[in-house]
Amino acid sequence: MRQKDPFDEGAGSILRQPRAVWATAGASVVAFMGIGLVDPILPSIAQGLRATPSEVSLLFTSYFLITAVAMLLTGFVSSRIGGRRTLLAGLALVIVFAALSGTSDSVGELVGFRAGWGLGNALFVSTSLAVIVGAAAGGSAAAILLYESALGLGMACGPLVGAVLGDASWRYPFFGTAALMAVGFLCIAAFLREQPKPARRTSLLDPLRALGHGGLASAAASAFFYNYAFFTVLAFTPFVLDMTPYRSGAVFFAWGVLLAVFSVLVAPRLQERFGSLKVLGGSLVLLAADVVVLGYGDHTTAIVCTVLSGAFIGVNNTVFTELALGVSDAPRPVASAGYNFVRWFAAAAAPWLAPRIEEWSDIHTPFAVAGAAAAIGAGIVWARRRSLTHEAEEHRAARPRPALAAD
Repeated sequence: MRQKDPFDEGAGSILRQPRAVWATAGASVVAFMGIGLVDPILPSIAQGLRATPSEVSLLFTSYFLITAVAMLLTGFVSSRIGGRRTLLAGLALVIVFAALSGTSDSVGELVGFRAGWGLGNALFVSTSLAVIVGAAAGGSAAAILLYESALGLGMACGPLVGAVLGDASWRYPFFGTAALMAVGFLCIAAFLREQPKPARRTSLLDPLRALGHGGLASAAASAFFYNYAFFTVLAFTPFVLDMTPYRSGAVFFAWGVLLAVFSVLVAPRLQERFGSLKVLGGSLVLLAADVVVLGYGDHTTAIVCTVLSGAFIGVNNTVFTELALGVSDAPRPVASAGYNFVRWFAAAAAPWLAPRIEEWSDIHTPFAVAGAAAAIGAGIVWARRRSLTHEAEEHRAARPRPALAAD
């Protein structure tokens, strides 16, 4: 029997969406570009501002630390002023702080401006997922695939844009991001209508209360350790590869392409065949092995494993997002905020810890730690499989199955 493809032009296709959804997804691409934008220019920033790798790593730490804390604010704000205004407020903050980042004269200023950027990004990214899920045609599965498509495309293009603009000056990628986000701001202002506000306003503590659900807490805990491995690769590997911005950008562009392909095309098919939890556990174990080989291999091996890690990260992103949105009975924005509150702390910790672990030991140990973190994430999935199994079975039965045609 042949099954429906979510990219088919028929009903439920992720390609047939309202303009408001495309405007939000397009702005999401740029928002995710901001995460990987600095990757190929980290050595250039360190040289231009006379900073050490551990100091430059704070660009990620400040960004994600503020993002994590701000997740508690997103539902509180959006339930009071509406999703559209929250998106626009987040974009406005990103535009301002991205532009200010390009004017920095010290690493301290740049770290501070990245923190403001993280606040805007938290307001935008968390709300954009809820907006896309609420406004997309084809149900939540199609909406999540569209969101993951935006994530993958942004992750792929970020390093490339950073390399092209950063080859002239490390400041230009920040100005470029501000300009692109301004375009996204205008598109959302023009095409997205205000959505109905929830009947009940979200409190600051609702995301934390949602984590009292065993399934959501298990998904968030596993994602915490997974994100540590993810952002060790993203933030620390550029120093290990020690390449020009163009070459580093090319490596992470290939990494991002694999991330996009596996998150949107491969992950749903693997879930359909093997089930969400087996796919997630297996992908985390493979990521753990890949990261360890990356750390202990030669330069060519490190490049190959960096690119290959994008495949495992893409699969993990899709499955984790579905788990977070569907495992509990909490409203999706609340569940997403609680889940992201936990996992982004690891994204803040990894860039700060990895260079310090290298200083305390050697260049290989940060990757061994990252591999252990991914393995712990897989262990949590296995140990807590009962609290996650019900959700996984529901998604497997209810999702538009992405094989090749209709029954």
